[in-house]
Amino acid sequence: MFDLSGKTAVVTGGTGVLGGALALGLAAAGAKVGVLGRRTEKAEAVAARLREAGGEALALTADVTDKGQLEAARARVLDAWGRLDILVNGAGGNLPEATAAGERSFFGLSQAALQEVVALNLFGALLPSQVFGEAMAAAGQGVIINISSMAGGRPLTRVVGYAAAKAALDNFTRWLAVEFAQKCGPGLRVNAIAPGFFLGEQNRDLLLDDDGSLSERGQQIIAHTPMGRFGEPEELVGTAVWLASDASSFVTGVVVPVDGGFSAFSGV
Repeated sequence: MFDLSGKTAVVTGGTGVLGGALALGLAAAGAKVGVLGRRTEKAEAVAARLREAGGEALALTADVTDKGQLEAARARVLDAWGRLDILVNGAGGNLPEATAAGERSFFGLSQAALQEVVALNLFGALLPSQVFGEAMAAAGQGVIINISSMAGGRPLTRVVGYAAAKAALDNFTRWLAVEFAQKCGPGLRVNAIAPGFFLGEQNRDLLLDDDGSLSERGQQIIAHTPMGRFGEPEELVGTAVWLASDASSFVTGVVVPVDGGFSAFSGV
């Protein structure tokens, strides 16, 4: 039920820590994987890792907020493999200028930075869903998995732009699930994964001090995570493979937390 052999996947943000782990996990389950990122050399490096592990992979260069570049990437996938079954919208991120922290108050946050964060985290999933989802709709089957965040369901302090965008992504996930099922058929499904706290390139300095110990922010997060630790990137793979496979054939429109219990804990 969890076998992805013969399936073709595209992972946006596939050059990041979490996206790379998801790409490797889908390949290990049997899928051919297109690794999509803005920098060709990084996409090539991840694709090479997948091939070294025995998988079949293609490096794709595109900005997820540029529809023309996404259409070119779609054409490469279809030319190479003739089908598209799985889209993981893993691209995302935040900017300091869109974060109310330290001396930067909410009232002085940059409009341009806020718009950039919303564009990346919301339109960076919406546009790929349009482009790659169109190929799925034409075939009458396909799975989209959006990578959301704990910030989407439980507002976190400081990250105003990021949290608003991820909340919108959760709503979009549910909307698109209904839209696809009603207008394109039950063979198209849309779900999301909401990771808890995982160490990555963008948040390491926020969660850890220079000596590797927990920062004040990191201590707060661990104190509110019942399992008492950060997640490992590979711990997202099982949920992604489940959502991508026939094992979840009657699951659509859900946001699955993978968070060590963070979303279940009131702090009391």
